[in-house]
Amino acid sequence: MTRLVTIVVLAVLAGCATQGQKSAADEQTRADIQNRARIHTELGALYAGAGQMKTAVDEFKAALAADSGYGPAHNQLGMVYVALGEDRLAQESFERALRIDPNDSAANNNYGMFLCRRKREKEAFKYFMAALKNPLYTTPENAYANAGVCARMQGDDVKAEDWLRKALALQPNQPQALYQLAEMEFKRGNRQGARNLLDRHLQIVSNPSPDALWLGARVADSLGDRNAVAGYGTQLNNRYPDAVQTKAFNEGRFQ
Repeated sequence: MTRLVTIVVLAVLAGCATQGQKSAADEQTRADIQNRARIHTELGALYAGAGQMKTAVDEFKAALAADSGYGPAHNQLGMVYVALGEDRLAQESFERALRIDPNDSAANNNYGMFLCRRKREKEAFKYFMAALKNPLYTTPENAYANAGVCARMQGDDVKAEDWLRKALALQPNQPQALYQLAEMEFKRGNRQGARNLLDRHLQIVSNPSPDALWLGARVADSLGDRNAVAGYGTQLNNRYPDAVQTKAFNEGRFQ
């Protein structure tokens, strides 16, 4: 009887060891899968940042082939689809990311801005607020800035300024908030205040938008700074020769 008990105990222990080894192997396999998905997602983001959208899409799809439940890949793929004008695919990607992780602040923020730019502002605020509720969100200033932009689209400058200044309180160099507030100050007639904010914006961004350069030209014109006006005009013509802002500059339509 004693011998039988000993055999049973040894068999159980052997089974536990085998099960433990299998569990460890499964965990290692899962970690490898997630690591592959992460690496492809990071590569995709680099390609997207360089404007190589097709390659970026391929990398994000490779990430999802490795792990279809890797939320950041769906989110990043959504951003690329936005850039490519593929709205349906972008929406599907953002919604998939949020089904996987409803607390993903980056996905909530990006989807909120996607909705806002499609005249769905009321829906958008739900996602900005969801992004800001997450205490682990590392860049809440971006959600505040986007909420400010969205409020401006609704025509609510009071609420917009509140959001934008919250963004700058967290990150004084948040470029979108600086530009938006500069434009608001210019419309109010505060030309010097507009210039100060826009100068800060232009010191941060490496490739200023035609809107920012055109605002700079109008602010400089209102202040009588002809050298600055000419400088902005040169940048508009060199960087964006076919832009409507460049045409307005060349026609002298500063008002």
